[in-house]
Amino acid sequence: MARPLRIEFSGALYHITSRGDGREDIYLDKEDRDTYMIVLAEVCDLFNWSVHSWCQMTNHYHLLVETPDANLSKGMRYLNGIYTQRFNRKHLRVGHVYQGRFKAILIERDSYLLELARYIVLNPVRAGMVESAEQWNWSSYRMTAGLESSPDWFDREWILSCFSKNERVAIKSYMQFVASGMHQPSPWSMLKNQIYLGSDEFIEEVQKNKTSNKGLSEIPKIQKRPIPKSLEEYELIASNRNEAILMAYRSGGYTLVEIGQYYSLHYSTVSRVIHGGMQK
Repeated sequence: MARPLRIEFSGALYHITSRGDGREDIYLDKEDRDTYMIVLAEVCDLFNWSVHSWCQMTNHYHLLVETPDANLSKGMRYLNGIYTQRFNRKHLRVGHVYQGRFKAILIERDSYLLELARYIVLNPVRAGMVESAEQWNWSSYRMTAGLESSPDWFDREWILSCFSKNERVAIKSYMQFVASGMHQPSPWSMLKNQIYLGSDEFIEEVQKNKTSNKGLSEIPKIQKRPIPKSLEEYELIASNRNEAILMAYRSGGYTLVEIGQYYSLHYSTVSRVIHGGMQK
């Protein structure tokens, strides 16, 4: 069977999974799980992602991600690639951590976002690892339910707003919604053409616009990047060259090659500067 195409456009919503090589565990301890979350935060910062739901299992993970800037593949290269580097460095290993390509299902927001968000956090319950989603510390459930503080890159507000404008009421409804999901059929029974979870109209619109890269949904204001400053401005406001390079890259307006040309550096040197700055 041929591999499904990657379809990327502004505002696209994906359910992403990636499994360990040979189905081996991708998290060996709590520190590995923390490292993954740090790398995910870096991806959201660098690539302007918005995460609606996630769950770390043992040999795979689930993400429900929105990409305002049509950059799924670039973000996933960073996410899986940088985590692999840090995992291998810590455990004195070499080689692959993940098995082949990640899997990405394109989701119709209005019809399936809530269902997928619920499906994702219920994975440990279905696997018999815990009795309720609340008992699993490595998913977005506890943050969405207000049981833990949430980072800026996690968009819990959109999901809660689907239940009520009042946060307390919304949280209670969300928890009831998740609890009732164990008795619901799997959303994957409605998957179409290997990569779509949505109506025929949604699929037709995606296929019509995929070559022109038109946005198919309104991008929330909070997810729109400000216009990048010029490289000269970043150089002036930064305390040193490396900080200016990191600021320019994080703006989303410049490639490694463009930054390197400005500073007369090879792009690989720029990459090392950026990765070094992200780890501080």
